[in-house]
Amino acid sequence: MVKKISLFTLILFIIGSVDSIRNLPTTAIFGSDLIFFLLASALLFLIPCALLCAELATMHQEQSGVYAWIKQAFGSQYAMIAIWLQWINTMIWFPTILSFIAGVALHLMAPQFANNPYVLMSIVVTVFWLLTFLNLRGIRISSRFAAICALLGMAIPLGFIIFLGFLWVYEGHPLMIHVSPRHLIPHFSEQNSWISLTAIMASFLGIELTAVHLKDIKNPEKTFPKAMLLATIFIVFTMLAGAFSIAIVIPPQQLSLIDGVMETFTYYLQNYHFTFLIPLMGAMILIGSVGSLINWMVSPAKGLLQAAEDGFIPHYLQFLNGAGVPTRLLFLQGILVTFICSAFLFMPSVNASYWLLTDLSTQLYMLMYLILFAAALMLGLSMIKTRPLLFVPGGKVGLWLLTLFGMMGVCLTLVVGFIPPKVLDIGGIFRYEVIFGVGMVLMILPGAFIAYYWKSKHPFL
Repeated sequence: MVKKISLFTLILFIIGSVDSIRNLPTTAIFGSDLIFFLLASALLFLIPCALLCAELATMHQEQSGVYAWIKQAFGSQYAMIAIWLQWINTMIWFPTILSFIAGVALHLMAPQFANNPYVLMSIVVTVFWLLTFLNLRGIRISSRFAAICALLGMAIPLGFIIFLGFLWVYEGHPLMIHVSPRHLIPHFSEQNSWISLTAIMASFLGIELTAVHLKDIKNPEKTFPKAMLLATIFIVFTMLAGAFSIAIVIPPQQLSLIDGVMETFTYYLQNYHFTFLIPLMGAMILIGSVGSLINWMVSPAKGLLQAAEDGFIPHYLQFLNGAGVPTRLLFLQGILVTFICSAFLFMPSVNASYWLLTDLSTQLYMLMYLILFAAALMLGLSMIKTRPLLFVPGGKVGLWLLTLFGMMGVCLTLVVGFIPPKVLDIGGIFRYEVIFGVGMVLMILPGAFIAYYWKSKHPFL
């Protein structure tokens, strides 16, 4: 018998999938507003999603994950659309995390190239293909690797930057944001306040990813919900404190979305005369960022493989290697990511390209969450007839409230996602909207066509 994923490994796996020091600059760029919107996003999205997914995982252990849950609620056609949205979103998201990795590496070794789109694209593509080959070893190997990376390269640097931020405030240094109560409540009439919701919601995506590995988890009915709870608490605290630690020392107009974390570490460590730690922090952040990619590379592909059992995916792409990994799907991912990386060459700045890809990825994922929350409500209402809900407080009322909160957070994000931040050079609002709108349509159409074609062949399913 092969060893299964333990509670500690699973917690680190979930944290590594969602929490990332990479996300801190996109949140910190909104200054004082980040505190209100981060807490609101946790209440309106992250916590409802975590509780509902924990409940769904205990209901259906034989087949778990986005595709399985939505199929049980609405049928295979809607499940295919949802899993397509989750999968294609990751194709767009990969260049952002990879560009962060490239930015950190260049900040350490060749900072003059940190904003060169051609250099960034070359590094991004190379790293992605190397990780693709690592994932071919199987989920148990890759999950262990991801857990080690999350501990060394995410938890420790996050803790350190939070410590530096609190030390900075304790010593009475000047702050780049206002922290008085009247400044912590955003001006809702200002466009930029609402745009911060997109960046923050993007930081909370993916908490449901590990459910697809339920069969690989030790005592899943107890381990999975407990891991979700502990990971959620850790994610909310570290995201809030980490983004605050950046915002108080780097003005939004000067903050780079690519290497803003290293800029912050450099600023702190130079002031405290610990510059020898800068390369060490950079190396650890690189390790953590690489580890966070592992689950995102294999979980959506494995979820898409579930759709193959219903005939949505060509037989050629269903091939599994000896470790149970969908090899050809991973190679297809690599080809798509290589193509999408060309976005860095079409926007006027690296920051603008980074935001465009983050925004587009978030919007696609939000559409998937709309379907997922509706499925959770339907399955929960059905299950409550036979047994009480285990992780959703308040029974039927709690189920309705969590679903309502989740859908409110999703809909708000979908609306404001079409508005770019004023602090970024996007080359004109019209150009941005055209690229963004065309990108949305091109990413959604293939999944919708596949689902429509399948339904025409199976009208009674």
